[in-house]
Amino acid sequence: MEELLRILDEIDPSIDYANVTDLIDGKRLDSFEIVTLVTEISDAFGIEVTAKWMEAENFNSVDAIWNMIQKIKEED
Repeated sequence: MEELLRILDEIDPSIDYANVTDLIDGKRLDSFEIVTLVTEISDAFGIEVTAKWMEAENFNSVDAIWNMIQKIKEED
């Protein structure tokens, strides 16, 4: 989780990731930042975030992103 928070802070340090639950729905992250996030997650955790996982609900909060990462790891 620390690595995920580090990645998110590098993308936009002004967001309080511990409390925000609308990263996508609230348009806090733009499309470029989302692409960067997916790339960084893939590299850091050795996973592939395929189109199957590209839903707002998987990216709206740090907990949702972390849960998605864990599910992808389980599938591998």
